[in-house]
Amino acid sequence: MINAVIHALSMAFAMGWEILWPLILGFALSAVVQAVVSHREMARLLPDDGPSSIAAALALGAASSSCSYAAVALARSLFRKGANFTAAMAFEMASTNLVAELSIILIVLMGWRFALVEFVGAPIMVALLVFMFRMFLKPQLVSEAKTQADRGILGRMEGHAEMDMSVANDAPLWKRIISDRGMTAISHYFVMDWAAVWLDIVGGLLIAGALAAWVPNTFWQSLFLVEHPLLGKLWGPFVGPFVAIISFVCSVGNIPLAAVLWNGGISFGGVIAFIFADLIVLPILDIYRKYYGWKMAAFLLITFYFAMAVAALIVEGVFGALDLIPSEHQALVIEASISWNYTAWLNIVFLIIAGMLLWRFVTTGGVRMLRMMNRPASSAHAHR
Repeated sequence: MINAVIHALSMAFAMGWEILWPLILGFALSAVVQAVVSHREMARLLPDDGPSSIAAALALGAASSSCSYAAVALARSLFRKGANFTAAMAFEMASTNLVAELSIILIVLMGWRFALVEFVGAPIMVALLVFMFRMFLKPQLVSEAKTQADRGILGRMEGHAEMDMSVANDAPLWKRIISDRGMTAISHYFVMDWAAVWLDIVGGLLIAGALAAWVPNTFWQSLFLVEHPLLGKLWGPFVGPFVAIISFVCSVGNIPLAAVLWNGGISFGGVIAFIFADLIVLPILDIYRKYYGWKMAAFLLITFYFAMAVAALIVEGVFGALDLIPSEHQALVIEASISWNYTAWLNIVFLIIAGMLLWRFVTTGGVRMLRMMNRPASSAHAHR
């Protein structure tokens, strides 16, 4: 038993070591974008479910934090401030599928095709969601959800979602980034994004390490119907979200587990649907219940699940026609080893950068703001 635990932990550590510098780079890029993109006008930019509002939701989501809990909390905040409910949900999906850190981790662990499929698949998934909302979402249900949302019941990362530290002025973009306020905002977003998702990242690595070390490939091959290729392609996108729901892991923390599932034989569409499904894990479904009530939570589960599965099927068909699906299931799930290769040097360089951002965060009042991450934002700490 002890050897099995050590093996699982070593696998988790190995994957963590491989993705350390990409994580730091991704969160740093995300912090830079958030530092120059203001939350102030978001609700105004999402007045309806028309093409322009949905496009704005995708762009705003891509420019926000990758934390699933923060995305869900901010979507409710936008809804309460007057944003269209459908556009707010589109923003949610973009926040967890179009952000820089997700793409970088996918490239390192699984390859560039999986990063590309996120950018192709996420808009398709949102389009399907918009279509279903227009067809089946009743005004009365939206009204009931708004009444429940206005009660202000806490979920997770409320303060983090509402804090607006962006530098909004008429100066050129690069001057805003390198300004004193800009660097402080970048450091705050960087550290607070890490604080928001580190449990998911660690949890995802531990679960992935345990599954890679303990679960034989024969189990995955049986579950994913590997011996029946056509049936497996149809089954994968529908079983993928179910595995995500019960895994509890969201944000970028689900990528190591996705790598294990891919190595285990799940179809291309199945692993994509699994990655899409971080917004319907059990803890987030419970937050939907608190935010919008039981009926809307059930509606979101059904529509999100369907949109994720069908979008994955469509993307698999497109990528298959273009011969872009990897021929072998070989994601980077490796034994623990550290050598002086490019990964080690990059980790050192980016750890130094992370240390500099952490120092600025600590010396500019960041610790006080960190304590407010799980409380509703107020003017006292929402920098304008």
